[in-house]
Amino acid sequence: MHRAPELLIFDCDGVLVDSETISLSVLVERIAAAGGKVSEDEAYRHFLGRSMASVHQMLRQDFGFAFTEPGIVELRAEMQRRFRAELKPVPGIAEALSRLPQRRCVASSSQIERIRMSLGLAGLLEMLDPHLYSASMVERGKPAPDLFLHAAREMGADPQDCLVIEDSPAGIDAARAAGMRVFAFTGGSHAGHASLVAALAQREPDLVFDDMRRLPELIDGMWPPMALGAGAA
Repeated sequence: MHRAPELLIFDCDGVLVDSETISLSVLVERIAAAGGKVSEDEAYRHFLGRSMASVHQMLRQDFGFAFTEPGIVELRAEMQRRFRAELKPVPGIAEALSRLPQRRCVASSSQIERIRMSLGLAGLLEMLDPHLYSASMVERGKPAPDLFLHAAREMGADPQDCLVIEDSPAGIDAARAAGMRVFAFTGGSHAGHASLVAALAQREPDLVFDDMRRLPELIDGMWPPMALGAGAA
């Protein structure tokens, strides 16, 4: 039996804050306004859970589209405006964080400024600060393992003692590549879109769940406290 996780690594968008529908909606709208064409289905399939640098690269390679510098400024401004008007925490996350005894950190594809803004707007920053890690801190973003391995090193944890909470296929792939256990969360407002739940299940996470309030008991159920004894392996 595996040891119970010592460090919980939370993705931010779609796991802590219910932001993915906002982000992808703004992205699709700004691409259309700039003369490009990417459908909502394509955006969910290609861009969910990825850094903006990765999104820009995929837009160029797969869709023949590139934002101008003014276009990027407009995209960021509209994203901030919509976040300030609409962003909410994932239901039950504050309750779950207050009950979880494990150390925790955030590892997100977003820029650090956006992570801090999002958590602040959702009333979660004080529960997670200062252990916030961004894909901008590593060479490769998700689905590469770099970000999760960086977070584990910074927190002084062995990858095999980490449990990642993710909502995207790219994030689950990154956790697996890092040698970490991973729970797939499907309770965000974007989770019912197209075949996302099936795509997550195909990656065989340790657990798929849709109610963040249940996270503490789900961890205990997977790794009961008795497994923490000296004889656990």
